[in-house]
This record gives sequence, C-alpha cells and structure tokens, in this order.
Amino acid sequence: MRKRTLYAVLMFVCIVGFWLFENFYTPATYSSEENADTHEVLTDFMPSSTSGEVVEHNYYILSYSEPYEQAEWVAYVLKKEDLTYDDRDRPYFIEDPKVGTKSADWKNYRGSGYDRGHLCPAGDRRFSEQAYNETFYTSNISPQDKYFNAGIWNRLEQKVRYWCKTYGDLLVVTGGVLEPGLSEIGEEDVDVPRYFYKIIMKGSGNKTKALGFLIPAKETQEPIQQFLVPIDEIEQRTGIDFFSKQSDDWQVRMESQVDEKGWKF
Repeated sequence: MRKRTLYAVLMFVCIVGFWLFENFYTPATYSSEENADTHEVLTDFMPSSTSGEVVEHNYYILSYSEPYEQAEWVAYVLKKEDLTYDDRDRPYFIEDPKVGTKSADWKNYRGSGYDRGHLCPAGDRRFSEQAYNETFYTSNISPQDKYFNAGIWNRLEQKVRYWCKTYGDLLVVTGGVLEPGLSEIGEEDVDVPRYFYKIIMKGSGNKTKALGFLIPAKETQEPIQQFLVPIDEIEQRTGIDFFSKQSDDWQVRMESQVDEKGWKF
C-alpha cells in the first residue's frame, strides 16, 4: 500500500513538473553584448515600419506587428564569410525580450498543423552560436505550411546563399504579407500569411541590382523565377516602403520593373 502511494505521489510530481516546464520554463535570453558590423549597411536601406516597433538584434533587424503577432519584415546582411556549415544545436524558440509586448509564444504553433517558419534562416547564421540562436526568437518566425517551408521557400533560401557565394554581400528583406482576413492560430491569434515575399539586393552605386519575390504560401514545383515581381507590387501589398531613404529616381529604377540580368538562376 505504501509503495503504491509513493508511486502515485512520484507520478503526480512528475506530471506537475512536466506541465510547469512546458508552460512556464523560458531559457535565458539569446541577446548579448556581442556586436555585429552589418547594421551600418542596413541604415541606408532600412524599410519603413507600419507598426513603429523596430527591434535591433545583433545579426538582424525586424519590425514587429503586434496585431498579427509576427514581424512584418526582417532585414539582414548576408556576407560570403557568413556561409559556413558549422554544426549547431537547435535551441528553444523563446519570446523576444526586445519586443515591447513580447512576441507570440511558440506554443501557439503546437497542434496547429503549421511549421514555425524562420524569416532570417538559421542556415544563414551558422557562423556563431550567438548569431544562430538569435534566429530562434519567435519574432523571427511565421506560420508556414510544412511543404512550402521545406519546398519552394527552402529552395529560394538556398538560391540566396548561392548568390551570396557568387556575387558577395547581399541585403535580404523578407516576411509574410500581413493583411486583413487571414486565418489565425493559437491563443494569441497568430495570423497565417497567404503569401510570403523576399527582396534581395546586391552591389552598390550604379551596379546595384535588386529582385523581389512574392510566393503563395503553398508548395509548388514551379521555378522560383515564376514568382518574380516588381518591388513596387510588394510595397502595394504590404504598405511597406522598402527603400524609403533612397531618392525617388533610385526607387523608380530599382522597384518599378523586374530585371533578371546579372542573376544566375
């Protein structure tokens, strides 16, 4: 009888302990005093923020949209020397301590049928533990269909890394199209984008070139070139001015048309 009682107590303690761990345990912040040297490049090409909640991490910057519980954009510089294949242990997804209202809890995704899709890919930040771990803030994820996440979205991310190896430093801005009427998941009503975009810029001065992609959030075997659009179109869909600090002439030249010349597909 005593043994049964002891086993019952131990089982109860284990269940309670597991529940507390699942619901209240939060690892230490991934932020540190380590400094990245890429934000200076971003300054001149910073997108506008429709939310006013711009958050700077060491290795990327984002604009968080509280109504949609995710970033409307994440911007970062990808350098050739960043492209390593270092093994990294995947950390926990945790809320972003720099977002004023805290970013949505990862538990919103549990049982939803959607992946926690990275915006700044962990694969672009393997060169240091700090940089890699930062990509696991929940402010850097968005609900994505698993076949889309592992399919065309992953192929585009790989192509971006290929371009970086081929052409050198790139500026990348990416996010889901946040618009009224989206379906939602979790207790915090995290919106599920129907489209995702990615803007990639290379070069400088007169040699600057940029591409914009707008992709429905479902897997397809179509080549990624099929989803090239003028950056102006992405701006119209999102309400974001992606190169607001550049001159009007520069923006017209870069954003009004699709120019594939100089990009190897």
